[in-house]
Amino acid sequence: MHVRVKPAVRLGGEIQALSSKNYTTRYMLAAALAEGESELMYPAHSEDSDAMRRSLRDLGAELVETENRLTIRGFGSKPRAAKELDVGNAGAVLRFLMSVAALCPGDVTFLNKYPESLGKRPHIDLIHALEQMNVRVTHRDGRLPITIHGGAPRGGRIRVSGSVSSQYLSSLLFMTPLLEEDSEIEVLNDLKSKIVVGQTLEVLGQAGIRVEASDDLMHYRVPGRQRYEAKRYVVQGDYPGSAAILAAAAVTDSDVKVHRLPEDSRQGERAAVDVLRAMNVPLDHKDGIVHVRGNGRLKAVEFDGDHFTDAVLAMVAAAVFAEGTSRFYNVENLRYKECDRITDFVAELRKAGADVEERQSEIIVHGKPEGVPGGVEIDAHFDHRVIMALTVVGLRSDKGLVIRDAHHVAKSYPQYFDHLRELGAEIDVLD
Repeated sequence: MHVRVKPAVRLGGEIQALSSKNYTTRYMLAAALAEGESELMYPAHSEDSDAMRRSLRDLGAELVETENRLTIRGFGSKPRAAKELDVGNAGAVLRFLMSVAALCPGDVTFLNKYPESLGKRPHIDLIHALEQMNVRVTHRDGRLPITIHGGAPRGGRIRVSGSVSSQYLSSLLFMTPLLEEDSEIEVLNDLKSKIVVGQTLEVLGQAGIRVEASDDLMHYRVPGRQRYEAKRYVVQGDYPGSAAILAAAAVTDSDVKVHRLPEDSRQGERAAVDVLRAMNVPLDHKDGIVHVRGNGRLKAVEFDGDHFTDAVLAMVAAAVFAEGTSRFYNVENLRYKECDRITDFVAELRKAGADVEERQSEIIVHGKPEGVPGGVEIDAHFDHRVIMALTVVGLRSDKGLVIRDAHHVAKSYPQYFDHLRELGAEIDVLD
C-alpha cells in the first residue's frame, strides 16, 4: 500500500494513545510462563503483538480475547514442542522466544518470512549466550532461519553482549528463573536501551519473579526454581507511537491532546515530551494527557538518543523544521532494526529536501524552518518507525510526500493514519 501525505493546514482534536507494544509483549510472555490464568487489560493490537499471540498458542498457551481483555492460560516452564514458529517481522518476539524455545522438549525452527528485514538482523550474541547454557542452535551466520534444539538448558554463569540490543538480555531474564540452577548474567561491552531493560525488570517483579540487578544493569543474579504468578495486568499507553503524533502536532499549527500517557511511565520514549519541550513546543503534560498547541516554530536540540530509541526518528523529523542544527547521538543501535534507521532514513529525508548528515552513531539535522519541498516518492524500507517519521515530514512539506509500502506501519501502530485523519490530516491510499 502506498499513501500520499498532503501538507497539513491545521491539526486538532483528541485521541487515545494505542496500548504499549513493549508492555503488551512482555505481559503476554509473563502470563504464558505462569501456570494458571492471567488477564491483560487493554492489550496492544499490531503485527508484533499478534506474532506473540500466534507463537504462544503454538507453544501451548490458551488465549481468549474479548473487547479490551486478553485471558491467557500459561504453559509454565513446559512449553510444547512447536516444530516451526512464525514471528513475522518482530525482532523482540523472536529473541524473547528463542530462550523460551530452549525449554521445549524438541526442535523449534524460527522461519524467515522477511528476508529483507528481520532476516538481515543479527542474533549471534543471544545464540552465543544460549550455547553457554548447553543449548544447541543451528543458524545461518546468526541470522534466520534459526533452529533451537531444546530440552536441556542449564543455568550458571552466562555472558551476553549488550552492544547491539538489550533484547538478548531481556530474553535470558525471562527464561533463567525457570531453570533448576541459579544463574549469574554478566553483560559484556555496553548495554543499549537500559531503560527498556528496566521495563523487563518491572514486568518480572509484577509476575513475582526475583532478580537481583546491579545499579549499572551490567550484572544479574537470578535464583532458579521460581514460578511465574498468574496475575492481572493493565497495559499503559504507548509512547513510541505517540511520539510521531506529538511530532506532527509540533511542526504544524495544532491543538492536539493525546490521552493515556502517564507522566511516571518507565517507557524511555516518554523523553520525547522533554525533547519537544526543549524545542520550545508549547505543550502541557498532566493527568496522563499530553496537550500540544503547535505553532511550527521549533529550535534545535542535542539529545542522547539511547534513552528513547523508538522515538528518535520522530524527533529527527521534528528537528528537520527547527531553527539551527540538532544532534541525536549514541544511536548506533538504530542501524540494527527493521532497516538501517540511520543510513536508510537519512537517504529518504534528503529526497524530501531535508539537510541531514549521518555519523556511525549520530544523526545531525540542519533545520529548515521555512520547510522542505517534498513532492517526491520515498521508500519506507519495510520499517514502521521510518513510515511514521516520514509522514511527519510530509505534513510540513510544500508538496507532500508519497510513501511506498506504508502498510508496514501496522507492525506497531495499525491505526496511525486513521488517528492522523481524525486530527485533520489528509492522507490518501493510492493502491
